[in-house]
Amino acid sequence: MRLRLPEERPAEPPTGYKIAHPMLSQDGTRAGFTGVSLGGALPYGVLDEARCVYGRRHRAPARLCDCGFHCVHDRAAAEALLCTGEHRAAVLLEVAVLGAYIRFELGFRYARQRVRRATVGPCACGAAAVALADAGWGRPGWRALAAACAGCVRGRPSVSLASFARLAGEGLRVRAAAVSAGAVSTGAVAGASCGAELGVPELVAEAALLQARLDWFQSQLVRLGERGPGAPPEGPPPQG
Repeated sequence: MRLRLPEERPAEPPTGYKIAHPMLSQDGTRAGFTGVSLGGALPYGVLDEARCVYGRRHRAPARLCDCGFHCVHDRAAAEALLCTGEHRAAVLLEVAVLGAYIRFELGFRYARQRVRRATVGPCACGAAAVALADAGWGRPGWRALAAACAGCVRGRPSVSLASFARLAGEGLRVRAAAVSAGAVSTGAVAGASCGAELGVPELVAEAALLQARLDWFQSQLVRLGERGPGAPPEGPPPQG
């Protein structure tokens, strides 16, 4: 006798939480995410369908496989993963669980998802993030990004939080975690959302990134003057 899992038919998609690394396509026209464990080799979009990472032809999530998107029920459980050294540069995602799913004690494994919100942690220096800058690694065709403040962006390729949300599309909302003395609160909005008018926090973040670009250009002009005319600038400017 073959045992069947009990079926659920919720009135609206369940909500889950996970962590992931923000990604920017090589040509800078698309934004997405990549996982921190099993599915880390396959970047995905804001609205996407899971594929078996082992190359098998079954649909995810298969009962006898580990394929599919993964998330946890509790936001605090996902936030706790950001404390580990290897996950400090990841961002917190709130997702809608779509399609077929398997419910576990701590979370879901499921077929499709929509990323609703992304919360970006502080810059490595501890200041609030105003941009996502090149993290120094990536996947074929994709560049990994990490939180950066205006002072640390410098000449690294980067996008503002509002620009990342716009490139990702599908109504994604991106916000920066508010930074307090000795603690980080991921609940306060200090970033930007896609598809909505920019408020004061978003404009402040954009202005800070613009100031970082101006500082970079000024430093290049100074170097150019010291090295003489015709010398190429060092490194690309921050990108919006």
